Amino acid sequence: TELMMFAQANSEHCRHKIFNASWTIDDVDQTWSLFGMIKNTYQQGGDNVLSAYADNAAVMAGHTAGRFYPSPESQVWNYNNESIALLMKVETHNHPTAIAPFAGAGTGSGGEIRDEGAVGRGSRPKVGLCGFTVSHLNLPDHPRPWELGYGKPSRIVTPLQIMTDGPLGAAAFNNEFGRPNLAGYFRTFEVATSDGVRGYHKPIMVAGGYGNIKVEHVEKPPFEAGAKLVVLGGPAMLIGLGGGAASSMTSGSSTEDLDFASVQRQNPEIQRRCQEVIDRCWERGEQNPIAFIHDVGAGGLSNAFPELVKDGGCGGDFELRKIPSDEPGMSPLEIWCNESQERYVLAINPEDLSEFEAICVRERCPFSVVGEATSEQHLRLGDTLLESNPVDLPLSLLFGKPPKMHRTSYRALPPTDDFTGEVPISEALERVLTFPAVGSKSFLITIGDRSVTGMVARDQMVGPWQVPVSDVAVTTAALDTHLGEAMSMGERTPVATLDGPASGRLAVAEAITNLLAAPVQTLEDINLSANWMCAAGHLGDDAVLYDTVKAVGLEFCPALGITIPVGKDSMSMRTQWDDDAETKSVTAPVSLIITAFAPVADARETLTPELKRDEATSLLLIDLGQGKNRLGGSVLAQTYGKLGASVPDVAADDVKALFNGVKALTAAGTILAYHDRSDGGVLVTLLEMAFAARCGLNVEIKCQPEQAPAVL
Repeated sequence: TELMMFAQANSEHCRHKIFNASWTIDDVDQTWSLFGMIKNTYQQGGDNVLSAYADNAAVMAGHTAGRFYPSPESQVWNYNNESIALLMKVETHNHPTAIAPFAGAGTGSGGEIRDEGAVGRGSRPKVGLCGFTVSHLNLPDHPRPWELGYGKPSRIVTPLQIMTDGPLGAAAFNNEFGRPNLAGYFRTFEVATSDGVRGYHKPIMVAGGYGNIKVEHVEKPPFEAGAKLVVLGGPAMLIGLGGGAASSMTSGSSTEDLDFASVQRQNPEIQRRCQEVIDRCWERGEQNPIAFIHDVGAGGLSNAFPELVKDGGCGGDFELRKIPSDEPGMSPLEIWCNESQERYVLAINPEDLSEFEAICVRERCPFSVVGEATSEQHLRLGDTLLESNPVDLPLSLLFGKPPKMHRTSYRALPPTDDFTGEVPISEALERVLTFPAVGSKSFLITIGDRSVTGMVARDQMVGPWQVPVSDVAVTTAALDTHLGEAMSMGERTPVATLDGPASGRLAVAEAITNLLAAPVQTLEDINLSANWMCAAGHLGDDAVLYDTVKAVGLEFCPALGITIPVGKDSMSMRTQWDDDAETKSVTAPVSLIITAFAPVADARETLTPELKRDEATSLLLIDLGQGKNRLGGSVLAQTYGKLGASVPDVAADDVKALFNGVKALTAAGTILAYHDRSDGGVLVTLLEMAFAARCGLNVEIKCQPEQAPAVL
């Protein structure tokens, strides 16, 4: 039992050893760790950040408005005028989504919702997002010329099955929990290069969103010895064993039965009941009975309870048989280490326990007092049935600092090719418009609720014909105000195959240009979640990762005045298997998924891509690429099975100038419609605006005929 607990608590998934490592690149020792460079954005800015790197989600300052919740005494619902802090989190659930997409993506969304509800001394999730990156779909009845037919290992499902079942799993959890899903992305990428096949047989599945918390509940103060240690939520079951360790490994390097054993199952109803308990607690303000709260994720209770007492400044004495269980035949290891979902662990002071129990009974939410906090920094798990102590060790042994990892890498030449974009424009347009990253995302959007809460001001669908082209998601801060909160996404992972730092800058810039559709007041109001993926140790990818983090954390974000207070890393993005006598592998490029969050002014002033058909208007292109029209890593190149050579890039000064210009023009009422240039270039941007308005366009772009595909 102790060894299994160690395996989860000290996995890359939980300890982030690579991001905390020291580095040598091209035989030169580097000054910064990866995490140090991310924290630099907070040290250089972070003025509106209330909590960073210390909790289940980051927290930033928000608006003051009337939160609508009941009085604890009378149960009468009223508006409560107060400061409403904005919390943000984006998680990844890549490994289980490759094995069982519905359950993997569903529990990914559910786990991220728990993160949002377990901030400070209790908080409330509000809106969600969901994104996927997979290898090519290989539709049986619609083969496309860019598809490789490279195959896959038997233990993972096809990209098509991921994109059929995964979004349904995520949508099911959000729908049944009662959270609108307002943003996301979908990309396919798979290309044969001189360095091997690059793609996403191990997919990216991101789940995120934002919520709210009372300012007085943001901090998690230590609790005293004698506090009751409680598990809130569903029972233990024999599902999800070893998820933390399994997700830290290259796909295919573990045994197939262990891969399947690590996948969890979801129960949104129980999580909704848990959230109602948490809501009734934080609504009490200073009388909140929750002294400390932590969600249960990777490693199950074997990770959550030790983290709870460590972070609370105590030790813990637990009784195994007090853990609610639906499978009486489980061993002590299985009871302690299973990752059954929809659970939280809490510290409740003894004098508040009766009130907490009454709330749980009222909300019909299961709970159990499993242990008690001790003054000695020691962890004991007793078993009255077998009359033994499956766990009996000092906390310092479990959480003591391991030897610091050191990484050595060498920069390698990128796998460029001869793609120049000189292709027939009609053929190029047909290919680009049918490429999944460009095509309609309606099938991913309409499966999810987009209006629950009554505070949604802008979802994915635009205009009277509900075309899915919105750049940003926006809600009001509360029911009695038009002041809002917004989020958007940005990613340019294929570009990283050729130039990692450029892909990082493009991801940040895309998130900002998307968010700019909402009335963000200053660049400094924006905070980012950065989700990093990499096949650690593969060729020169470690060096690409280091250079990309440096470009974003030390250079680009500080130049913009933007902070990255939260994120996640997944360092095992490689799939390897044997196909007869041949060893095959598919390796993801260094991948950065950026999500931008900000409080905004009047949510009704959010711009959309819908053109105004009844006015004589002009279309203006603001080109952050400065007319260079570089095609490296573009969708156009990918539709011909290529990457190209020279990649697009962006400068921080240009992003600043765009932000200030759009803000000034919006204030003057000059801008009637707005859309960022993204996958597919200018032509797709124009077409999406025309689709939203159902109108034609008269466009003049000066270039030579052979330059048209690149320019457009």
